[in-house]
Amino acid sequence: MVWRAAAVVLVLAGVVVGGVWVFQRHLIYFPDRSPVPAAASVLVGARDITLQTSDGLALGAWLAPPTRTPRHVAVLLAPGNAGNRAARTGLVQQLRSHGFAVLAMDYRGYGGNPGTPSEAGLARDADAAVAALTGLGYPLDRIIYLGESLGTGVVAALAARNRPAGVVLRSPFTELADVGAHHYPWLPVRALLRDRFPVASLMAASQVPAVVVYGDSDSIVPATLSARVAQVTGALIAEVVLTDADHNDPAMFGPDVARAVVQVAEHTAPPNP
Repeated sequence: MVWRAAAVVLVLAGVVVGGVWVFQRHLIYFPDRSPVPAAASVLVGARDITLQTSDGLALGAWLAPPTRTPRHVAVLLAPGNAGNRAARTGLVQQLRSHGFAVLAMDYRGYGGNPGTPSEAGLARDADAAVAALTGLGYPLDRIIYLGESLGTGVVAALAARNRPAGVVLRSPFTELADVGAHHYPWLPVRALLRDRFPVASLMAASQVPAVVVYGDSDSIVPATLSARVAQVTGALIAEVVLTDADHNDPAMFGPDVARAVVQVAEHTAPPNP
């Protein structure tokens, strides 16, 4: 009976681990696949643009011009793993009010876009966003990457391929496996995970000026992981800790994040051309 019970436990464990292996991306990516409204209907003066990826996808995005004296600097907003760009309208407005143009992207599979998200796919999406901005007249030294949560993994890797003026990492993690191990300590996350997003190692090797922003009450990405990213970042400008802020609290999409982008711009971007 003991051996039979042990065998049943092993079989069940194998089923659970196998299921996690097969369906793991459903535990990482939570896209809102609903079509988003036209840019101009929610952001005065904004327009819809299409990002063309290297693997043939056409992705919808918003391009919003500044609403105050232009800095001639563009912000590439790379969102987290949930929702779509319609939820970032308030943050886009704040960035515009500081003189930035903003490209708010959605990854493949998000916001009515075709495709299925993965680490490699999101890298292609981000490359397409940079290509769109440079095609619109923003050279890399006049682009700032703003990554939220999972988007910090996207922009950390993007900065290694296409060096920008600077980056802002909001709620970064050291690597995705560390977040998974925190939430699923009973699973062999490090052995199972296919999408890695090694933020800390990328930022440690980077000389791109960066600001790290996180909440000290984050229940999704532990604050200790974000603090570790700040500690190892090779060209850290500032570490901004928001008191009593959880991962998706309004403060995490608010003025402090916009001011972090301003701080990067004032530290790095050359004078207006």
